[in-house]
Amino acid sequence: MDGCVTPTMGVSSAAGSRMGATNIGRLRHQQQGKQLAARTGVTAWHLRVFAAVVGVMGCLLLAASLAMSAVHQVQFRNAAISRNFRGLQELKQNIVKKEAAEQIMHGRLLQMATSAVTKVEEPGDRASLLLSAIGIPRWCDSADTNTSPHLEFYIGNSDTGLVFTEPDKNNNGFVLISANGGLNQQRVAVCNAVVVAALLNATLVLPRFLYSSVWKDTSQFGDIYQEDYFINYMKNDVRIVKELPPRLQSLDLEAIGSQVTDMDISKEAEPSEFVKSVLPILQQNGVVHFLGFGNRLGFDSVPVHLQRLRCRCNFHALKFVPELQRAGSLLVQRLRRVSSMQTEMDKQLFGNNMLDPSFAEDHDAAAGAPNRYLALHMRFEQDMVAYSLCEFGGGDEERRELQAYRETHFPTLATRLRNTTVSPEEQRSLGRCPLTPEEAGLVLSALGYDRRTFIYVAGSQIYGGAPRLRPLTRLYPNLVTKEDVLTADELAPFKNYSSRVKIKASVLRLAALDFIACASSDVFAVTDSGSQLSSLVSGFRIYHGRGRAATLHPNRKRYAQILSEEESIGWAGFQRRVRQMVEEYKRVSPRPRGRSVYRQPRTPGCMCRATGDGSVDFLTSTSH
Repeated sequence: MDGCVTPTMGVSSAAGSRMGATNIGRLRHQQQGKQLAARTGVTAWHLRVFAAVVGVMGCLLLAASLAMSAVHQVQFRNAAISRNFRGLQELKQNIVKKEAAEQIMHGRLLQMATSAVTKVEEPGDRASLLLSAIGIPRWCDSADTNTSPHLEFYIGNSDTGLVFTEPDKNNNGFVLISANGGLNQQRVAVCNAVVVAALLNATLVLPRFLYSSVWKDTSQFGDIYQEDYFINYMKNDVRIVKELPPRLQSLDLEAIGSQVTDMDISKEAEPSEFVKSVLPILQQNGVVHFLGFGNRLGFDSVPVHLQRLRCRCNFHALKFVPELQRAGSLLVQRLRRVSSMQTEMDKQLFGNNMLDPSFAEDHDAAAGAPNRYLALHMRFEQDMVAYSLCEFGGGDEERRELQAYRETHFPTLATRLRNTTVSPEEQRSLGRCPLTPEEAGLVLSALGYDRRTFIYVAGSQIYGGAPRLRPLTRLYPNLVTKEDVLTADELAPFKNYSSRVKIKASVLRLAALDFIACASSDVFAVTDSGSQLSSLVSGFRIYHGRGRAATLHPNRKRYAQILSEEESIGWAGFQRRVRQMVEEYKRVSPRPRGRSVYRQPRTPGCMCRATGDGSVDFLTSTSH
């Protein structure tokens, strides 16, 4: 469909040249024929036969030229149609780079995948694939003990570490954090701050979000999360106020030594480090300001009762503001083509702001659209591609472009590359290269998803634009983003706007809609399990999914090994190995050491195990 495009004007010109040459040749042959006839006695009949033969050959050449021109014209039109694939209109608007040739790295597998996805499966088989998840034994949540119907049972277990009295107001002081990064990094920082405040016996000031030159977003905590709900939900665990008392607001916290940066605290530090280095500052000045606070608190060394606070914060206390809940409810409803929502996930995400069924009756998707959808978090942005030091089939032009990007955005990395050599092939074999849209499509096709699968794409800033995305859209044409599902008016409150007072952007609020759509999906597929969105959504689905929220996590190292053998592997073998790779991740097990609680919440104080007879088994230790 997207074959090589040959301009028709060039074809016509070539055809005209061949026609002119044929006519000139015919005249020359006639003149030479007359001279030859005069000498050898060749008759006029011979000349007429010869001329007729030459004329027929000329006609055949002309017909062939016209046919070739028509074929190329059809290919050109089809290529244009393929660029206008359904969905991802926002992506096309964001691509300023001129459209390049289609990038294909695995042509043989892609050809086999194209054949596989066009085969119509039985409806029952397709549904089971879409909803498949290994969920035995099931897990129940133990962090939300204040609302659980099994409250007495949870209280009776020492691992829950319950506190039923409001924290003392006369504590060591106030903890203030200014979180950096995007929506999901900030969410982690907020919940880590809750733990640190409890650890230091301090009052937490409602977190602030730093302005980022990358995100260009001035949104604060109250623009995204419900402030009062957060404060009230956590009141039995840690005292939270909206701002510092007046006597502390005028202090220069950096000047008095109360500002703590990421350089002052180890990455994933143990609680003892905060007690040793931060508590004395808090006790002396009455306030500590954590600036940045990215990944500063570890996981394995945190006591169970504090680990539990992380889960209460992340899975229960942080509720999106009502306008985000209503927009997210509408987004999910249209994706599902249903007018009411009933899942536990929906209740957690939307609360009392689930859309009124009558409100959406006129907004249902076109008849025949599927009731289930797969959400794909496609991580292939330019910054991620450049930082990976991998190559993706773009040759010298791609290398120059990515190196220029590193010089501007990652100068330290660019300097290091001048003094050392990094092998892109080794990076890929170690699983350090992000999956391309083509490679993501191969995983889905190997798992049995046919081309009718309805896919919601989160993260549409694809490096390389439409040409890079086209192998995926050819396999799965039903791709949409939030910009395709919601109207411009419905998205307007979350788009950038300016006022006389300030410029306010809502990139973080738009990211919240992606979070909602991914968390609510029937199947969630990720291409980079290390991203914060993928980690948080995966954990949210484990915690609230009741063992029925399937998540697909390719192991990039194993997948690279499979792809390295693509020239000798058949489609059946490729399918088998990809399915084994995905199934291994889906097996239910407690959180391994070193893994994030936000991504894998099956850990003491956060989740408990429900056995087949309905009894509940609290974990007493973290699996090594």
